[in-house]
Amino acid sequence: MSSPTPLPAVTPATRDYSAFDAELTGAALNMKLLRRLMRWMKPYRITFAASAVLILIMSALQVLMPIVISLVVIDGLFLGHQSERPDFGMQEFHAWMTSLTGLPPLLAACAIYALLQLGWAFTGHWHRMTLITSVINGLRDLRLDLFRHLETRPFSFYDRVAVGRVMTRVTNDIEALYELLRGVGTLVGEFVPFFVALTVMLAMSVELTLMLLLALPIMGGVTWLFRRATSQLFRLVRMTLSALNQNMHENLAGLQVVQLSVREEHNLERYDRINRENRDHEMRSARLETLYGAFTDSMAHIAIGVVIWYGGGEVIQSQLSIGEMILFTQFIGMLFNPIVVLGEQTNILFRAMASGERIFQALDWDEKIHEPQNPVTLPARLQGEIEFRNVHFAYHNIPVLKGISLTVRPGEKLAIVGPTGSGKSTLIRLLSRFYDFEDGIIFLDGVDLNHIHTRDLRRRIGVVLQDFHIFSGTIYENIALGSPDITRERAEAAARTVNVHGFISALPKGYDTPLSERGQNLSQGQRQLLAFARVLAADPEILILDEATASIDTETELLIQDALRKLTAGRTSILIAHRLQTIQEANRILVIEDGYVKELGNRQELLGSDGLYATLYRLQFQETAAE
Repeated sequence: MSSPTPLPAVTPATRDYSAFDAELTGAALNMKLLRRLMRWMKPYRITFAASAVLILIMSALQVLMPIVISLVVIDGLFLGHQSERPDFGMQEFHAWMTSLTGLPPLLAACAIYALLQLGWAFTGHWHRMTLITSVINGLRDLRLDLFRHLETRPFSFYDRVAVGRVMTRVTNDIEALYELLRGVGTLVGEFVPFFVALTVMLAMSVELTLMLLLALPIMGGVTWLFRRATSQLFRLVRMTLSALNQNMHENLAGLQVVQLSVREEHNLERYDRINRENRDHEMRSARLETLYGAFTDSMAHIAIGVVIWYGGGEVIQSQLSIGEMILFTQFIGMLFNPIVVLGEQTNILFRAMASGERIFQALDWDEKIHEPQNPVTLPARLQGEIEFRNVHFAYHNIPVLKGISLTVRPGEKLAIVGPTGSGKSTLIRLLSRFYDFEDGIIFLDGVDLNHIHTRDLRRRIGVVLQDFHIFSGTIYENIALGSPDITRERAEAAARTVNVHGFISALPKGYDTPLSERGQNLSQGQRQLLAFARVLAADPEILILDEATASIDTETELLIQDALRKLTAGRTSILIAHRLQTIQEANRILVIEDGYVKELGNRQELLGSDGLYATLYRLQFQETAAE
């Protein structure tokens, strides 16, 4: 039998999990990150290329429309002046259109302008659609890969990393990348007309163009200062908004406690304080945005004034035509808009860099359960013998299990009891290989668990927890869990066996009844019976019940106890319970305290030894009698 590959040198104890709690700034353009992101965009490179072609066409049409108005209509038709400036063939095209259609020259010019306008709108629409389609598809693939990766991280990872932090990477951070990639397309769409318009303007009047270009550094400087000021404000807005959402969720989730303790006014004051902070930050941001908008509008109007003042002088001196001067005023927007858009995209870029760092930090997190290179092939049916051999285990370097040795015989019902935190649940987590551990300490039918692939092992172990998880979907889907082996007939047979078929059949849609979030439209007992049906349908050789009969009424408990007898028949069963009356039929009882085996034997033996079990037994049954 081959040995599994040695465990990696990096262990949970040596990993820096605080990286998931750190606030990354994304303060610089990370080209390596962008190149890596392009890996998910590569399958859609054809649509990206189509988007690039469309944006070039759209930008050309955007420049041609004011040329038609200024050079063809105003100079050519109204003033009878044939311009010698670069017009990209618009005057010749107008003459050809007039000759071809027989339309009056002005109407022909209007037709050309309408065609350019329609072409600009059409290419702009398809540019945006092809770009957004490519980005959405690429990020869908990235989100899927990220979900697949996070779904396979071990329990040791989620013991140390908050689930909310992980979810942020799959939701908010992916959305930030979408804004970035879409914004890049917008930015390109602004800069192409900028350079084309600049070329035309320089050909008409170098002096006037240079005068207008002097405004660009001023625009850029003010834009940089504005974005620097608002970036801090936007961060505060997001923080206070997050605090508002968290406070709202906390109060609505605990609404029963809030009302019972008459905390409504206290909670309202706290919410109002956070709400005021959010309002203040939003107002400061709005004031800055309004001021910046007034500045950019003023710069555009000043630029128009410069064109009229200086350009008008050149018109008088016959250095410029009236149409050419008007064309300058129409090009001002193309000259200034890229600076404004660049400022907007800078904040998006930095946020996206931080989001990209977080996403790839999660994707690069290589912590996983160790799998053997040559796993043992398990037989069609296991006998179900389990051996724990001097098991030691620690969470966060705090010892939990301290030399546990135990053999569970095939078909035996073993109950495990002990104080909270004694290590009961840790034993079953190790048996299910949720954590890595040393070779040679846990065996299944004589085979080292580290020599069995976790996928094969977990198919042979059925676990029923006190907090039975309901997935969105129907009752049948929650029993089968997507397994092709569990047919509708097999699911119904399992439900009949564990006394839940009658309740399901009474529902309007039976097994096709959709379940609400976490099964809130079921009682605790119904959820527990449904959990038994799920396990029985999977037909595992090993059964683990972790507090599976807690928090239920007496009538339902009788149904569950009957279901348990059927469920555990012919299976090796491990029952973890605080309520000792639920383990009356156990063959043996293991008592754990502080990670050590304190007692092991049947019920009569442990009561007779007058040890920890006898003490727990007397305490619980005295409480029951008192009730």
